[in-house]
Amino acid sequence: MRIQRSIEIAAPPEKIWPFLVEPEKIMQWFTLLAKFEYTGEQRSGVGTTFYYEEKNGPMLMKLSYEVTEWVENERLAFRMTSGPASTRRDDQVWAIEATPSGSKFTCTEELEMPWGVLGRMLVALMGGVVGKRIQEIINNLKSLVEAQD
Repeated sequence: MRIQRSIEIAAPPEKIWPFLVEPEKIMQWFTLLAKFEYTGEQRSGVGTTFYYEEKNGPMLMKLSYEVTEWVENERLAFRMTSGPASTRRDDQVWAIEATPSGSKFTCTEELEMPWGVLGRMLVALMGGVVGKRIQEIINNLKSLVEAQD
């Protein structure tokens, strides 16, 4: 399942980028997170690893990721390296595109569950909920970035 949501932000890409890579700023807008930390010495670039805990209803999901693409002020892509048994694959891309009025921020998530046909049906049922959650967090990002001096 591929879910993609975009939002216009009245700020240039360099004002948005820190909110995508600085743990304390990520925690401000990505309100589903209970924890975010880099797990290795590397803090930028392809190969950077990080861990976060995501509140999913009554569950706390513990997930580890590796950055697969890092283009400052443009694109951050990462893939899950460990997480719940209910998720086979979770790839995400956070992209910023400069526009005449500021920037367009796009969040794309590709999820795959195990269990064959049953997993695909479950993902299809979850799509609306996941899309709504993504829209809420990118709305938070917009508010925070636009409130900066």
